[in-house]
Amino acid sequence: MEISDDLVQQRFKNLEELKKAGVNPYPPTFQRTAAIGDLLNAFTPGVQPRVAGRLMSVREHGKTVFADLRDQTGKLQLFFSKDRLPGTFDLLKLLDLGDFIGVSGELFETRTKEKSIKVMEWALLSKALRPLPEKWHGLKDVEIRYRHRYLDLAVNPKARPMFESRSRMIAGMRRFLDARGFLEVETPMMQTVPGGAAARPFKTHHHALGIDLYLRIAPELYLKELLVGGFEKVYELNRSFRNEGLSTRHNPEFTMLEVYQAYSDCAGMRVLTEELITAAAESLNGLQEIPYQENKTLSLKRPWRQATFFGLLKEVAGMDCRNETQARAQAARAGVPSGPKIPLEAVWDKLFEKLVQPNLIEPTFVTDYPVELCPLAKTKPDDPAIADRFELYIAGMEVANAYSELNDPQEQQQRFLDQIKARAAEAEQEFFADDEFVRALEHGMPPAGGLGVGIDRLAMVMTHTASIREVILFPTLKPETAVGALHDKR
Repeated sequence: MEISDDLVQQRFKNLEELKKAGVNPYPPTFQRTAAIGDLLNAFTPGVQPRVAGRLMSVREHGKTVFADLRDQTGKLQLFFSKDRLPGTFDLLKLLDLGDFIGVSGELFETRTKEKSIKVMEWALLSKALRPLPEKWHGLKDVEIRYRHRYLDLAVNPKARPMFESRSRMIAGMRRFLDARGFLEVETPMMQTVPGGAAARPFKTHHHALGIDLYLRIAPELYLKELLVGGFEKVYELNRSFRNEGLSTRHNPEFTMLEVYQAYSDCAGMRVLTEELITAAAESLNGLQEIPYQENKTLSLKRPWRQATFFGLLKEVAGMDCRNETQARAQAARAGVPSGPKIPLEAVWDKLFEKLVQPNLIEPTFVTDYPVELCPLAKTKPDDPAIADRFELYIAGMEVANAYSELNDPQEQQQRFLDQIKARAAEAEQEFFADDEFVRALEHGMPPAGGLGVGIDRLAMVMTHTASIREVILFPTLKPETAVGALHDKR
């Protein structure tokens, strides 16, 4: 985003002129009596409020000036008159678009029925030394919007409601869980062993302790240790970190909701998931349908579809992919890596991701995963090769993951060892065994169900958004190669 040196220089000159006139360009506070949106919703001519916001437009007409003032709740027209402001009217020419100002005055309607305020007094609250971007809607480089999110929020009418919706969605999920007796907790974000998922972690070093630490890839193991300690219903809305690629569905830093309930199981988590996500949707629009593509909607009416992992693969591939020979042959045809050194479970996983996942548009619980993909889940009583697990897909994205939690410490230890051995063939991915977690299980953990919900992806679904960067205020980006410092423009 290029900014003219002349524009910036002029703003610095205006700043100095205001200072010479005795104006403090950055006063400590301003006591406003109302938000603009509230005034507009209950507009009463003659009321004398104090409002504040950002100056978005100015229209000069000789001895009068009209301007638009915007705060978080709305926009209000200001009317300045030299007769009413003999001491400060001439200073208005030193204001720039983007400046924050506060005004007091009287509400009225113009001849064209424009709701406005006759300004009796005004004060500069913060001088903007760089101009806001022009023609923001015409910008084709969306990365500028992500990199300078403050500008996106300031001038893009569609940006702020997106994040307000995300916030309401999260608040609705918290209310739902709190009302059902779940306790919100916090677990470490820096861990000596990054457990709870198979992913490459971010690594750091604690100098005082002289140890390496990892940013968590999931809070799961700590939360299950709380079940060992006697808490029966816990959840955490957390930040997790995975040192992996970026895409429209992946950000290295992301938000997860993880929920654990003693004496429940995968089936109980499935019911909880339906109710929780339905409550999240209702907190936004009170409906059980959400927009999807042009002129389409996704129905959240329960119950949601259920289908098995291998059953869905067979529908697409036309063969039983549990058979290793057939699975690797199908992978080769689909362009999925399938060499003999690649574990069979990795082949299954990639086949499913490529062939099945894009077609799971309506809410679908995918069940009966191969146990090799689920090192922390119990197996089904009637088939030790299948994990008692589901993943929820909506709009072609994995949104949630749940299972009956494995609480046998000996089996858990062996699963960890098997996972490490299998992952050794994948040079780019490391897997960690958490001996402390196994020790915790040896003290006894009740049967339980666990659930993880990807908040960013769920926000994408709820707001009909194609990119995860649209629902994260400050997504991860490459550093700019050249960033002009403000003082260089002076």
